[in-house]
Amino acid sequence: MKNKNKSLIILGSLLLTYLFLMIGLSLGMINSYFSGVIVAILINVIMASSLTLVTGYLGELVLGHAGFMAVGAYTSALITMNLDLPAALEFPIALLCGGAFAAFIGILIGIPALRLRGDYLGIITLGFGEIIRIVLNNLKVTNGAKGLSGIPSYSNFTVTFFVTIVIVTALYLLIKSRHGRAIIAIRENEIATDCVGICTFYYKTFAFAIAAFFAGIGGGLYAHYLQVLSPSSFGFLNSIEYLIIVVLGGMGSLSGTIIAAIVLGALNEVLRAFSEYRMLIYSLVLISMMVCKAKGITVGLILDKLGLKNKLKFRGKQNISIGKEE
Repeated sequence: MKNKNKSLIILGSLLLTYLFLMIGLSLGMINSYFSGVIVAILINVIMASSLTLVTGYLGELVLGHAGFMAVGAYTSALITMNLDLPAALEFPIALLCGGAFAAFIGILIGIPALRLRGDYLGIITLGFGEIIRIVLNNLKVTNGAKGLSGIPSYSNFTVTFFVTIVIVTALYLLIKSRHGRAIIAIRENEIATDCVGICTFYYKTFAFAIAAFFAGIGGGLYAHYLQVLSPSSFGFLNSIEYLIIVVLGGMGSLSGTIIAAIVLGALNEVLRAFSEYRMLIYSLVLISMMVCKAKGITVGLILDKLGLKNKLKFRGKQNISIGKEE
């Protein structure tokens, strides 16, 4: 009952948010700049949600997640720039191919990297992420350091919003499935999980590939929104930004990661008015939020602050007692 209430709250909030934003866009209350900010936040939600599968639920430190985003962005951009198909067919093909190639690269990296643990894994994934950026910086097909330009503008608010919902829903269903429980079991005790017959290396590689796949799709949306790509846009700091969102949202909390991505994205734009002190204020806010709530931002925390958590629990207990009486 608790998980069902939480999922319904998240889905309802997303749909209401979409309706309000569409009304604002149609009435001109939200201009193109703020529409771009919303799209950027949604892409951050995709990237952080995919990362939380590996870092939050699997418990492995990954510091090169932006590399998979770069692979998906360049792959999808090259496909749409060279194919001559209708946009309704071309764009989904490009996104799926970008995600698939990013997943393939994720498997190639994960096979050797996931044999390591802890800080060692973080360092090696950081190295692979930088290798991807350097390779893109030197390939002729990617136009090297000059990057790509003239990418079709296929990503808009509606497309990005519904792709985000599909990805978040897929991750939620995966986490609640038998495979998701195996991934969480590895995080809790890898040795015990291996002893009961679960192939830990398979599930590690599986989670790594799924995270890379969704990161590649996020990169495709990013490429077709900005219409310009440069290898410098996928550096180490981008991976750290996604990791911060995952940690702030709470390790192993998909809803918390979504909320943290929205909060930090909005905070980043609000602080642009304080250009001289923006990074200082941003850092202080991050530290304060982590000190005040070490477990991260969660739906339960927000409901508790709004005084709705106990009401939902009471309704759940009422439904259970009615079911028993029947």
